[in-house]
Amino acid sequence: MLSSNNLLTPRLRLRQWRPSDLAPFAAINADVDVMRYYPALWTRAQSDGFAERVTQLIEERGWGFWAVEERQSQQFTGFVGLHIPSASLPFSPCVEVGWRLAKSYWGLGYATEAAQSAITFGFEQLHLEEIVAFSAISNLKSRAVMERLGMRRDCEFDHPQVPAESKLRRHVLYRLSKPP
Repeated sequence: MLSSNNLLTPRLRLRQWRPSDLAPFAAINADVDVMRYYPALWTRAQSDGFAERVTQLIEERGWGFWAVEERQSQQFTGFVGLHIPSASLPFSPCVEVGWRLAKSYWGLGYATEAAQSAITFGFEQLHLEEIVAFSAISNLKSRAVMERLGMRRDCEFDHPQVPAESKLRRHVLYRLSKPP
């Protein structure tokens, strides 16, 4: 449900970023477990830069990788949302659904709950015909979320922004078509 530029789920609020989100977001991006399937941990400057870019995109478009907070505690948990990848991918142009949550919020169904809300927004408000998701092949937890969302595995590809020598370069693509 969209409410004054927030997406609301039973337990979560997807909203625009706030300055108070930057420090906990930097901690997420410096966590070796959270970033296990990324080529490197992010510095504070990289983390803040990402937050600044996605904040601007939300201001311009009205959607993007939203900050996520628990509705009850109002605690920042990470981000979930929709994004147009900047990399030239074999299946571009596309809109992806993505997420990154603090480890303390794993296993609670938050990624699936928030991503489902973002997907519904994408199909109902943006009139997208398809939404994709992708991850390193070895990232079984994210792939499980994709499958819980009803996404179907499509193909494997080498991610152009991951170094060729990295064991994380090979990715898997999932697709979800707009319901009839």
